[in-house]
Amino acid sequence: MQKSHLIVLPPANHLVIMITTSYMNGHMTESDGRGGVEANQEEPQLWHREMAVDCPGDLGARTLPVRRSAQLERIRQHQEDRRRKEEEGRNRQELDLTASIRLKKLSQNPKVGIDNPTFDPIDGPGGPLGLPPNLGAPTLLELEELLMSLKQVQHCLSDGQSQEDVELVLQLVQKTDFQKAFNIHNAVAQHMNRPSPPFPHTDRAQGLAHEVQSMVHNSQNKEGLELNTLLSSPHVQAVLLAHDCVAEQEMQLEPLTPDPCEALTQWGGETVKIVRMEKAMDIPLGATVRNDMDSVVISRIVKGGAAERSGLLHEGDEVLEINGVEIRGKDVNEVFDILAEMHGTLTFILIPSSQNKPPPIKETVVHVKAHFDYDPSDDPYVPCRELGLCFQKGDILHIISQDDPNWWQAYRDGDEDNQPLAGLVPGKSFQQQREAMKQTIEEDKEPEKSGKLWCAKKNKKKRKKLLYNVKQNDDNDSEEILTYEEMALYHQPANRKRPIALIGPPNCGQNDLRQRLLSSQPDRFGGAVPHTTRNRRDVEVSGRDYHFVSRQAFDMDATAGKFIESGEFEKNLYGTSTDSVRQLINMGKICLLCLHTQSLKTLRSSDLKPYIIFIAPPSQERLRALLTKESKNPKPEELRDIIEKAREMEQNFGHLFDAAIVNTDQDKAYQELLRLINKLDTEPQWVPSSWLR
Repeated sequence: MQKSHLIVLPPANHLVIMITTSYMNGHMTESDGRGGVEANQEEPQLWHREMAVDCPGDLGARTLPVRRSAQLERIRQHQEDRRRKEEEGRNRQELDLTASIRLKKLSQNPKVGIDNPTFDPIDGPGGPLGLPPNLGAPTLLELEELLMSLKQVQHCLSDGQSQEDVELVLQLVQKTDFQKAFNIHNAVAQHMNRPSPPFPHTDRAQGLAHEVQSMVHNSQNKEGLELNTLLSSPHVQAVLLAHDCVAEQEMQLEPLTPDPCEALTQWGGETVKIVRMEKAMDIPLGATVRNDMDSVVISRIVKGGAAERSGLLHEGDEVLEINGVEIRGKDVNEVFDILAEMHGTLTFILIPSSQNKPPPIKETVVHVKAHFDYDPSDDPYVPCRELGLCFQKGDILHIISQDDPNWWQAYRDGDEDNQPLAGLVPGKSFQQQREAMKQTIEEDKEPEKSGKLWCAKKNKKKRKKLLYNVKQNDDNDSEEILTYEEMALYHQPANRKRPIALIGPPNCGQNDLRQRLLSSQPDRFGGAVPHTTRNRRDVEVSGRDYHFVSRQAFDMDATAGKFIESGEFEKNLYGTSTDSVRQLINMGKICLLCLHTQSLKTLRSSDLKPYIIFIAPPSQERLRALLTKESKNPKPEELRDIIEKAREMEQNFGHLFDAAIVNTDQDKAYQELLRLINKLDTEPQWVPSSWLR
């Protein structure tokens, strides 16, 4: 079966069974991917088309084991290997020394520098022949000392010829060229005899210093105070920082395995590629295979795996052998069984793909916010269920590969360390197409309930029964088919606070929360001054209570899109304008808004960068208790209407919310609201990337 991502059911004789291997804490577990999706009467069951080779289990799980322990184990092993090599070096040196009586004698009486074996040490304060004891160590001998020693030797000699020889040596020593060479020799010998720096045991000296400071912070004794002062000084902090920077590089692991390699050769009359690479226990291979007649073909290379890191396996390569085991003619289940028992160096014999692909380029990571929920176990079209990445509406996904336009490879924000392999998520166009088809099918079944579809707005007009085309229908259907929104990190400036929009159904407490913030911190929070067409009252001040304008001016501003929301009450128009919000922001205050969901589109299309918080109701019984506490006596149907309204708001506009608070208790909800607002000053937030362009 050839690789295909069309939404069609393959023939029954071409179904491929998926199976995966998971290594959890050193133990291998198997999960069968044959099924998991019950077929209903309208939609036949679709089996997997690819098998994940050595996939580490469910990528949607948020509790995968961290590989930090394996990394520490490799560092410890690396240190032991280094100490063992040094010990072996010392042993070899001792063996060599025993081969020579002269060297054995020197090993028993080691000296710093270069030793002259013709001189034997004698008793006395001086060295041989009464010379200074450092004569045997030129690295420690100064030039003046050498001259003095030679003159002493000359006076001690009775033979005239020997005195002339020493005189010649003295003349040589006094020459400028010899003195320069002598100084160079001393410098090199001194450097060569320096001990090597110790291997660092940690690269977090700063962290240890902070821990010590926290321990002695409340200490009353003199030593604790002095230690805290010392560790807090800028110079010591700089030294610790320099240590950690050097130690981090020193402690980098040396490659414990041979570099991956490949070579082309002839095998069975065919030009094949021989690939050698490593498959570690804690690093999955990261490749999927499929059956194409009697061939086993690599269908996908997954980011984060050993195959992707080596760059030696490619999509479309046919696998002939792995470590001498013939693969051609086997189905993907047998391939799984073979690879499950293999670790360490793997040798692949491959027929290279006939497709000439350009050299890979480093892809730019795209950050998106999911506007729908996704569970690969419920998706019959995912090509490899074991690699499917589940996510919820509002999750941030880091898209690292769009090579396959139908199935992107992504990491879920916050799970990069726990998620060794990238997961598969539906591509934007693919998701739009199948959601449009789903809506069309549902409308054909129940035309009277048009609009009440998953991730769809209400629309009473019946859609045309046309095959969905993304390019042609992007403008018309982009609001109905919710997929992804490209995001970027944004940290609000200190002098330009983001407005806070509170959204929620009636009687959920958003107005009370807003008023409580305004009353408790009037210097920090403020409300936008609304516009109105009614006449000003005597106690009102224009610009403080309202902006009083004529109906004609109000209509002109509304037509120009200057109002976030507007409405009519008792034949007078009221509205909140973006200029009023901007004026409050320019004053350095945080603008608090309570809006209807229909106003969110206008607010988000402005340059105000709002932070939208959904105030959700609690359970029906808890909601009744809260309203009764406020001297309200709601009927059961009124409570159900509030909860149903909240559900519809979250379903239709939840992708626009930045946070949600369930108002089970007014005080707790207020503290949570204040925490979210304070976080905007300390942490960057994900916002639509279009806001920053």
